[in-house]
Amino acid sequence: MERLPAVLALSELDRIAVAGTLMRPIRRPLGITGFGVNAYTGARAGDLVIEPHDELGSGSGHHEELYVVLTGHAAFELDGAEIDAPAGTFVLARPEQRRAAHARADDTTVLVIGGKPG
Repeated sequence: MERLPAVLALSELDRIAVAGTLMRPIRRPLGITGFGVNAYTGARAGDLVIEPHDELGSGSGHHEELYVVLTGHAAFELDGAEIDAPAGTFVLARPEQRRAAHARADDTTVLVIGGKPG
């Protein structure tokens, strides 16, 4: 059985264009199966980091999502309220909450951890 690496640096993560942002896969390269986790990057200030969505649709996971701003600075919109989120900020979105985020600084990266409530 192939053993996946247990340690990755942010700089080692791929950047894959998805839904107007850059997805940076974490779950699969580390072999994580108990929860979802990826990072998303806006290369320039103003770029989309987290696409507008909720977790209620048929293709969604119905997840709670915890967003952690790792680098840079983001502006989140959560159910219409704007949240200023510099590096080090945690933002929790429940499945029914509409959310999105844009970079306020170049190379802003947001870690996303998701799982079903309960």
